[in-house]
Amino acid sequence: MTQISETLLHLFARRWSIPILAELKRSDGSKFVTLSRRLGASPVAVRQSLDHLIALGLAQPNPGYGHPLRPEYILTTSGESLGPSSVSLDNAITRFELRESALLRWSMPALFIIGRSAPARFSDIGAALGPVTDRALAQTLKKLQADSVVKRRIEDTFPPSPRYTVDRRGRPLLEPLIELASA
Repeated sequence: MTQISETLLHLFARRWSIPILAELKRSDGSKFVTLSRRLGASPVAVRQSLDHLIALGLAQPNPGYGHPLRPEYILTTSGESLGPSSVSLDNAITRFELRESALLRWSMPALFIIGRSAPARFSDIGAALGPVTDRALAQTLKKLQADSVVKRRIEDTFPPSPRYTVDRRGRPLLEPLIELASA
């Protein structure tokens, strides 16, 4: 069974991390208020996600900030390496209108595991994700199924065994996830 990278788990620990990385990459840095407005996220959520990205060493306050036209936050060298994949993933999430389900904490890490080891069993997905609870994983998989990102089929064994595979709307999300995980 595929183990998930720590990078992927850390990136999705905060809902707005990927959209913030993508926006900072697209605009070569941004002001806090601009980030909050463009993402449609609360200032508290943006602050927490920015602090998280700063702690991960992916974003930083702009050392040259002070002029009204200079961005307040920019990507670090490590953040720049994740920038293109973040933009690709954010574009796909937006294009398929998956922001509500894709930005849940366990959605993209679960999709990554399913995509790398399909068909995947529930217990294998949970084991690969580590600290996820069965309830959180079940809710995540149901939401991904409802959005046609993941397919569930029951194998005719004793006892019956559900297996998960990537559905049509989930395929465009896999490549950027793989790039993020390998960075």
